[in-house]
Amino acid sequence: MAAVLSKEVKQALEDIYYNVRTGRGKEAFALLERASEAGDGDASCVLARCLCGYQYVWSGHGFPEDDQRAVKLLHKSVEQGSALGVLVALRSGELTPSVQKKMPFASLQEAFGQVEAMAEAGDAFCQYIVGNSYFWWDFLRIQNKGKDSFPNHAAFKAYLKENISQCEGWFQKALQGGIHFAANNLNRYYTQGDEDIIAPQPEKAKDLWKTGAELGYPVHQSIYAKNLEKAGRKDEAFHWYLEAAEGGEPGGWCDVGRCYFNGIGTQQDEAYAVRCFEKGIAKGETGSSCLLGKAYYYGRGVQQDYAKAFQLLSNAYNQGNAWGIYYLGECCFNGWGTPQDYAAARMYLEQVDWDNSDVYYMLGFLYGRGLGVAADIPKGVAYLQKAGNHAKAKEELLHYKKTLFGKWVRR
Repeated sequence: MAAVLSKEVKQALEDIYYNVRTGRGKEAFALLERASEAGDGDASCVLARCLCGYQYVWSGHGFPEDDQRAVKLLHKSVEQGSALGVLVALRSGELTPSVQKKMPFASLQEAFGQVEAMAEAGDAFCQYIVGNSYFWWDFLRIQNKGKDSFPNHAAFKAYLKENISQCEGWFQKALQGGIHFAANNLNRYYTQGDEDIIAPQPEKAKDLWKTGAELGYPVHQSIYAKNLEKAGRKDEAFHWYLEAAEGGEPGGWCDVGRCYFNGIGTQQDEAYAVRCFEKGIAKGETGSSCLLGKAYYYGRGVQQDYAKAFQLLSNAYNQGNAWGIYYLGECCFNGWGTPQDYAAARMYLEQVDWDNSDVYYMLGFLYGRGLGVAADIPKGVAYLQKAGNHAKAKEELLHYKKTLFGKWVRR
């Protein structure tokens, strides 16, 4: 078996990993499916990783997550003679003795040698897999070594250090070659080291996301932009947010819109922010749906429309983004943009996990009066008191008094 990737796998790696801005991720996914069916084990291996979520492939491609299918494909890739498949199965804990027996290699070292040859020839995906073998200590099983293979602990520790340290060079090559998530392991390697074997080198981690941003990785551009914003370098942050959005990073247009909405690193333009949020919604960004809902709620950049605000915030909530729960609760409480529904209001408001006197007032009102929930006057009063100087809460408290026995009742 030659240590070379097929043209189909090379093309798929280009579109899925090395140059995500081609916009051909889904076509590459389909190409891998056809190649896998035709017997290409490397295609089966790469396809398996594409099904394992954002930690293994750029989320901007929108690939489905299917762990069960991924495991089946990994096993298939081993049987099809993929050295890559062997190492990936080993790393993921799927190279069981029964699976290993089906690989057409005399040893794990032989499989590793094939992948290493492709890595040395310049393939970034293979460089990343080799780096992983060193980073996660898979080299022990590959080389069939263990503590008992050495005369003493010092010799074993020296052996570990020699091997583990090799991951750095491979990850650096993979990062430069198109594997953006090589930076994740590099960051961990630099900031944490490895037990008492490799000392942390935090100074090396400092510019990792900047490097990735400059290499054109949208996910790194987004991370770097957030770091710059936190550091107060807002103009630079806006630049990288825009680069990430134009590169297709999920949530990118939400960040750009937020910058325009609040004047972060650019001139405030609420109307243009709305257009950015609309772009984000078209790409399925729930964050954009939340912020556009907020814009309609307050009438900023658009004409105030509680119904649209409620619809947008509800859509985001139903997709798992609870950012807008306060607004949803207030709309249900007051009947703004949706029929008044005290039970729904309580459900939303009780999910708010930050101090908010409006929330405390509304929950106190509901519990004290038994609206949308069984009346609980002590609980209602406690909420109203927690609202502090909130005018409506203070007014509502006037409807309650303590009996001689210290029990709260309505006047």
